Amino acid sequence: MNITALRPKFIGCLEPVADIFIKLRLTPNMISVMSLIAGLITAYLFFRQFFALGALFLILSALLDLVDGTVARKTGNESKFGAVFDWVVDKYVDSIVILGIGLSGIAIISPYITLSGINGYILDFAVVALAIIGSLMNTFIKPVTYAEVGFEKREDGKIDDPLERVGFFGRPETIIFLVLGGLSGLIVPAIVIIALCTNLSAFQRVIYLYRHL
Repeated sequence: MNITALRPKFIGCLEPVADIFIKLRLTPNMISVMSLIAGLITAYLFFRQFFALGALFLILSALLDLVDGTVARKTGNESKFGAVFDWVVDKYVDSIVILGIGLSGIAIISPYITLSGINGYILDFAVVALAIIGSLMNTFIKPVTYAEVGFEKREDGKIDDPLERVGFFGRPETIIFLVLGGLSGLIVPAIVIIALCTNLSAFQRVIYLYRHL
């Protein structure tokens, strides 16, 4: 069980926002681009160590990511390209935002762990790299499963499959921890938790597939 399973409830709350975008005649792909731009701004702000302000832009990016699908459904503009583009934008945002933290120069591991002969910065960036890998792998498992197993049933324009509800730490949890970490100033514990939990969650999905396939 994860927050993704609650996605329909969150989307329902954003219906009025989607109506505003529809009145402005913004297409779902335009909204996805706006989400990407907000993500790029977040990455830059994190890089400059403006973590609280970056967290606000990350919230904006996440909300736009939820709204684009609702606009597509309500206007009948659902498309396979739009679904793929949405996935690509999500992963770009996740990666560059975490990378922004890695390039910010903030110490993640070195104040707590000293390993002889290993530069502290390398240790710091290794944690960030693990967070990016975990974030990407959590999502990568799904399209590979679609291709190999053949999930085709769609709900609100998205492929409906069991993996949506498998994995205790997905993209929503990652976004929430980045936002809370940025707003509270606890970005270091947040990125360490993300590095650990995203990879454990990906492993959880692999175990699920092994048992059911």
